Amino acid sequence: MPWRWGYSPKTEKYIPLADFPADRYLVVALKVIENLGWSLSHVSESGIIAYTSLSWQSYSEEVSIRISANFAIVKSECVGIQMLFNDYGKNELNLQKFFDEFEYAEFHLKDSWDENLKNLTLRTSENDDSYFNRAPLAAKEKIKNVLYLFYPRKGYLLTPIIVSLNILYWLISFALLGFRAIPFAHTGVPASFYNDFLNIIGANNRYLALSGEYWRLFTAIFIHITISHLFSNMYALVYIGLMTENKIGSRRFLAIYILSGLAGSANSLLFHPSGYMIGASGAIMGMFGAFLALLLSSGFEKHARKAMFISTALVIALMLLNGFSKTGVDNAAHIGGLISGFVIGVICQYELNRNSRSLTYKAYSLAGLLSAVYIAGILYLTPNYEVEKFEALVAKYVENEFSTNSAFNYTYGTTKKEKLRQLQKEGVNVWKSNVDISAKMRRLYLPADAKRKAIRLEKIARLQHQSMIYLYREADEETTKYRGEINRITKKMNEVLKAGNDDLPEGDSYFLNF
Repeated sequence: MPWRWGYSPKTEKYIPLADFPADRYLVVALKVIENLGWSLSHVSESGIIAYTSLSWQSYSEEVSIRISANFAIVKSECVGIQMLFNDYGKNELNLQKFFDEFEYAEFHLKDSWDENLKNLTLRTSENDDSYFNRAPLAAKEKIKNVLYLFYPRKGYLLTPIIVSLNILYWLISFALLGFRAIPFAHTGVPASFYNDFLNIIGANNRYLALSGEYWRLFTAIFIHITISHLFSNMYALVYIGLMTENKIGSRRFLAIYILSGLAGSANSLLFHPSGYMIGASGAIMGMFGAFLALLLSSGFEKHARKAMFISTALVIALMLLNGFSKTGVDNAAHIGGLISGFVIGVICQYELNRNSRSLTYKAYSLAGLLSAVYIAGILYLTPNYEVEKFEALVAKYVENEFSTNSAFNYTYGTTKKEKLRQLQKEGVNVWKSNVDISAKMRRLYLPADAKRKAIRLEKIARLQHQSMIYLYREADEETTKYRGEINRITKKMNEVLKAGNDDLPEGDSYFLNF
């Protein structure tokens, strides 16, 4: 069975009606849908829309039968996001079931045509024939090829603009990264290179944001480093944009996107004391939250709501599970964006249902106020730990530790004076420097675990420094009389290391690696 590939996989067949009356075809199609247990969503003179049942293979596809120019256009299209852009044969199977059942249903209707045609006429007279233009997947129908995804138009205005801005920002960032790396082409980039780059392009960071650079909450939602990160986010944005923008309007879409993106960025600060947070996923999850609010209201016909709710909830669950199971995924932004988007979506949907201009301003004001209070609360209550400074000091501490090895690299014929110089420079002085470094660590504003590590590193540095002094004296006096003191210090240092096994990495190095 062939698989269908594409942004919105679907299978479509044109059936020439010839002398077969269109109304009879719809009567048979209704019977087929009933026999297959699909959920009927809409019936009109133009055609029928139904949704398949939930199964292990399917989380619902939309099946439509449209009458046009003496043809019946039978289509099965995936409702939700499809992994790897294919339908795994689901749509082809749906149409095969439909046509296999068609002849059987037609045979059993042969004695009741008049009654069924009368019921069809009654049902179609009660329904709006223009529903097909407002159906859940109507916006997808206008996507003829991938270029249409970038073309702004009524009902799909801001989504392609936001997608284009994200791509443009990525191109500019990529060019800037390459330009800044040119001076290091032969020497290799320094350790601080990428952090400096992220600072420049506006990545979110707790210390910087809480130090007054609040604009990072906004710029971070337009930043992507890898092309796979950009592609996956834009794919999800286009999907949710097609499903929601034409329903809630472009202004509401923009308000929800920005406010939930800011809330997601703020939530990241709360859960990430250090590091950099980037990406549009918080804002995109906000749109998914708003879509859930729309589905829980009367925004769509009930069977359409059920099908889309199942597919949307599954996609959200997969995105969150992916965040919990992988490192480097900012689930704090996902959850913050999802919840804020849902709340703002409920407010906007209430305003849409009332259709009041005065209520519109109240809805925007309430959504803005709630978002501002939440973001301001996080900015005020989140401790501004100096983790980045701590990491830099730890890196210098580790660098010093490794340099100590050269204090004992004697060669045959090394003079006593040279040995003493090496011990002083690479041993005593280095660990005196680490004593000063660890004292600076201890004075920083740090989380409890980092504070404990700073204290432990300071104890180790002081013990190592004292041990180096005794080794220097032994070399200077050419004696072993300090061996007992050195052993005592070594035993005490091992006790300090043993006490910190829970939060120090295994192996020879006992330093924190962030």
